[in-house]
Amino acid sequence: MSPLEAGSVAPDVPGMPAEGDRAVVFYKVTCPTCQMAAPAMERLSAALGDRFHAVVQDPPDRNEAFAHTYATSFDAVTDDPPYPLSDAYGVRVVPSVFVLRDGEVRDVVESWDRDGWNRAASLLGAGELSHEGDGLPPFRPG
Repeated sequence: MSPLEAGSVAPDVPGMPAEGDRAVVFYKVTCPTCQMAAPAMERLSAALGDRFHAVVQDPPDRNEAFAHTYATSFDAVTDDPPYPLSDAYGVRVVPSVFVLRDGEVRDVVESWDRDGWNRAASLLGAGELSHEGDGLPPFRPG
């Protein structure tokens, strides 16, 4: 399985309108890379507001603990096993970011990739999420 490519039609995420520019971030609370990237997810969420959508591969109670521990305030749709929403997007690793415009995939970033996350944020007009010296590495596999 590979992630949806640019130009693909993005599957519906509950509560997400099909129109406009938006980000969909897939993550798992037990993933060390997702934990490390939580501040960047929070910055992206704060910059995008209702154009940010998160999908978590864990039950709500575990996600609540993640939010408390890593100081995140965004809501997330739960994708229960066997992860149909993650499968529909072709998620291979978490975190993964999908940049959408009017229901079409514009960009995909897998794992923590500072340049990729910054590119995704830029496409959405959200500004820089991470820079050298902020404590986050340039890359960390998910």
